[in-house]
Amino acid sequence: MATPQKPKKALIIGVSGQDGAYLAKLLLEKGYEVYGTSRDHEVSSFANLVTLGIRDRVKTMSMVTSDFRSVLTALQRAEADEVYNLAGQTSVGMSFNYPVETFDSILIGTMNLLECLRLFKHPSRFYNAGSSEVFGNIKKPATEATPFHPRSPYAGAKAAAQYAVTNYREAYGLFACTGILFNHESPLRPARFVTQKIVSTALRIANGSKEKLTLGRLDIYRDWGWAPEYVEAMWGMLQQKKPDDYVVATGKEHSLQQFAAETFSQLGLDWRKHVVSDPKSFRPSDIERSCGNASKARRKLGFRAKIGFKKIISALIHRDQIRQ
Repeated sequence: MATPQKPKKALIIGVSGQDGAYLAKLLLEKGYEVYGTSRDHEVSSFANLVTLGIRDRVKTMSMVTSDFRSVLTALQRAEADEVYNLAGQTSVGMSFNYPVETFDSILIGTMNLLECLRLFKHPSRFYNAGSSEVFGNIKKPATEATPFHPRSPYAGAKAAAQYAVTNYREAYGLFACTGILFNHESPLRPARFVTQKIVSTALRIANGSKEKLTLGRLDIYRDWGWAPEYVEAMWGMLQQKKPDDYVVATGKEHSLQQFAAETFSQLGLDWRKHVVSDPKSFRPSDIERSCGNASKARRKLGFRAKIGFKKIISALIHRDQIRQ
């Protein structure tokens, strides 16, 4: 009789975040043994894992990616076949106020992981969370070959981390990939993100609040996708024969004004009566247009964005946890 095959192990660094929680759910459904880290797992609520009903199925531990020993200890404990690095500072706006911390958590954290994986005897495939912010302003949908032009400390750190991943892949033969993900939303997004701010404020106004929704520039365009679909692309990258980098996007862009207008419209309201653009909320340097070309991901990973702009907003309003 054949010996039963052991389930694959995955380590998700930053499992408490939006992408980490959805990725954990996906991997559990695929039969993986899932480990997840946060800065202090003993006090973290792991609210997103609780929301998705998987908290008791994820083995959690503490890790501070900027601390080499912490990284090494977690990797040795998990002995994972796949390591997903989703940790680090996630807010573009906050990166202007905390640039050094942003570089420390993103770049140094990624370097520590790469160096540990290089030294570690157990071979692990590595996914690095890149960002569309590395491209800056672009006139046409970005591909993997589009030059970088970071316009924030966050984008600069993400660009440097992606270069580090490429270097370790080419110099040491690591199976290391970067997913260059464009904006992707879900009900698990933290409240500080502008999409959640728009939806939560619009809901309060629809329920009788007299407040105004204050935003920065309304004429910026973004490529918004659905987070549960994007984590499937992350997993797909580590199933390929050769490591590579991939843009993950819908290929369609909408302005922040359109996002606000559609949100209020779905609640039966006219956005123009409730939204204010305040120059004080403008960033020192903002990206006017951001859109991605995911043709490589479609061709090699089978990725295709199925949840469209209006349905994303509807799901955020109604707090849907759909994964299709």
